[in-house]
Amino acid sequence: MLSPFKLALRRVPGVTPGTRSLHRHLLLWLLLPQLVLWLAAAYVTYNVADRYANRAIDAALKTATRALARQVKPIGNGLFIDFPRAAQDIIEADPDDRVYYMVSTPPGEFILGNNKLPPPPVTDARLGETYFYNGSMKEKSNQLGIRVAAMYLSFGDENAPQRMLVQVARSRASGEELARQILVDTALPLSGLVALMSVIVWGGIRTGLAPLARLRAEVEDRAPNDLAPIKLEAAPEEVRALVKALNSLLAQVHENVSVQKRFISDAAHQLRTPLAGLKSQTELALTETDNPALQARLRRVHESATRSAHLINQLLTLARAEPESVAAQGRTRVDLRRLASEVTAELVPRARHAGVDLGLDEGDEKPIEIHGNALLLRESLLNLVDNAIRYAGDGSVVTVRLSAQDSQAVLEVEDNGPGIAEADRERVFERFARATHEGNGCGLGLAIVKEIVERHTGTVELQPVQPQGLRAVVRLPRMVERKAVAA
Repeated sequence: MLSPFKLALRRVPGVTPGTRSLHRHLLLWLLLPQLVLWLAAAYVTYNVADRYANRAIDAALKTATRALARQVKPIGNGLFIDFPRAAQDIIEADPDDRVYYMVSTPPGEFILGNNKLPPPPVTDARLGETYFYNGSMKEKSNQLGIRVAAMYLSFGDENAPQRMLVQVARSRASGEELARQILVDTALPLSGLVALMSVIVWGGIRTGLAPLARLRAEVEDRAPNDLAPIKLEAAPEEVRALVKALNSLLAQVHENVSVQKRFISDAAHQLRTPLAGLKSQTELALTETDNPALQARLRRVHESATRSAHLINQLLTLARAEPESVAAQGRTRVDLRRLASEVTAELVPRARHAGVDLGLDEGDEKPIEIHGNALLLRESLLNLVDNAIRYAGDGSVVTVRLSAQDSQAVLEVEDNGPGIAEADRERVFERFARATHEGNGCGLGLAIVKEIVERHTGTVELQPVQPQGLRAVVRLPRMVERKAVAA
């Protein structure tokens, strides 16, 4: 059974069962920008590192290009290249980071170096200016990416000068490796910071949503009919506004329920007097007439009045068993053994009239005490025994038992009547639900029992009896005397 608060919450627009968690939603939208920023930072870091690595390579290539250009000297109409073997060995010493060079006279007459370097992409190159560009060359059946520095020089007759191209290249692998290393060295601390930030964000979300978790726990722990205001004074302003709205709704529901209960109680009280008068008048009329037909009609009227009076009494008992009424009534130490004995003795005449053998199995004589409302507990036991007498049938046996099991008091009402089908054993605890159309019950007896037992933090269930019959078992928390410890 859902509480009025939960029912009202289901009717709020946009609030449906199974919607996405607010915690996960906030966590996603706070961590997603961090991931995007991390990726953007990694991209920018790699490009910056690559640019600075290229600058360092370009500076070295520019120096090497000028040095190589100084070794080429014009002699008449020819060229003298002063490039000793030792310098060539130094340049080509590192096999992992080789430096390639080439001297040529355009349009492509190779003079010195590696005849594999790609020409510069510029078409209007100026003399003496160094140009940098990326290219590729074939090296041992592999295509190698290189960074090239190129410089155009002139030589020969001033009237008919010739152009010379000096190129120095270096593999891009070292620059890319340097950029990757810078990226790794930067990304690892950045990843740690993002992880730390994620933990902080997660903790902040949990702390921020803690009032909502407390609100949910308070609502979930409530009894279905508990309409008391929700208390969350230490919550943030947004949650307090929600709590105020819910408390306003609960107050309206409480007022409506109270009005309905007062109407039922007042109507029941008002109906008891005329029904009692009607029963008295029919009983008097039955003794004053000898007409069989009239007596039959009067008996039907008397039975209807009796049934209506029983229904009204049940409604009054149910109203007294509501949480608000229970809270208003005092609780005392109640001896269940004495209560069971009194109720059984009170119902013996009714059992004899119905042809039922009613007895009490007391066990030992030690009191079994609980903390509760004696009047309501008496009503629940009366309803259990009365229910057994009504439906067990003529010639059946009804036994009331009481025992103490650890911290519980166990009350049983057992009969050997027709019993109740398994499918109906839970349903008969609902209001106005009946498992049979026989008898003159109104379907409130077991509902009253369950309401009263639950108000005393107990449980009630129906169990089958072999070969036939039914056993109602009520378990209530027992008051256990604590032994004094000697000083």
